[in-house]
Amino acid sequence: MRIDIITVLPELLESPLHVSILKRAQDKGLVEIHLHDLRDYSSDKRHRRVDDYPFGGQAGMVLQCEPVDRVITALKARRDYDEVIYTSPDGETFNQPVANQLSLCQNLIILCGHYKGIDYRIREHLITREISIGDYVLTGGELAAAVMADAIVRLIPGAIGDEQSALSDSFQDNLLAPPVYTRPSDYKGWQVPEILLSGHEANIRDWELQQSIARTKQLRPDLLV
Repeated sequence: MRIDIITVLPELLESPLHVSILKRAQDKGLVEIHLHDLRDYSSDKRHRRVDDYPFGGQAGMVLQCEPVDRVITALKARRDYDEVIYTSPDGETFNQPVANQLSLCQNLIILCGHYKGIDYRIREHLITREISIGDYVLTGGELAAAVMADAIVRLIPGAIGDEQSALSDSFQDNLLAPPVYTRPSDYKGWQVPEILLSGHEANIRDWELQQSIARTKQLRPDLLV
């Protein structure tokens, strides 16, 4: 898989994209993640400006069409992309099913929103999918891009040591994950449930399912609708 991220703040993404599972996946050759500084595609060679005032007198600044078109056109000239994603607070909500779907793609572009947004013509003509990580506004789409990349890459076979672990994560079956415990079994009198110490695989799996259902009903009943 290859993920190309277009941003005006590439330095903001350097650290989260090059540690832990994301780093190991790249070292193994399972994924390539490339950052593209939108300012490199500005026609303003002196100031490298990529934004301007919005028509209509609204407050804030807007990313211009030309630099965004230039970088996307350059990338698409080299390979085909499954999706060109724009991180936007009014996009579809990013969730585990969306992460699962995107993890099956070969090539993705993620355009990080910034300022007041991007010229709407880019959204009309170049963007194939708009995604939000929640109903709130961030300074820019860089953190949203990092969240999506992390959730997507960890699903690629071989990215994490125990692939079954990803399949039992919260939201994979519209259920929250069951409680987990580790040694010691007795800490300050706080006991691990006896069923987990029984060694009876079928009973343990049944207990975990019941716990997942109960926790989902209590904490996220909307997932069971």
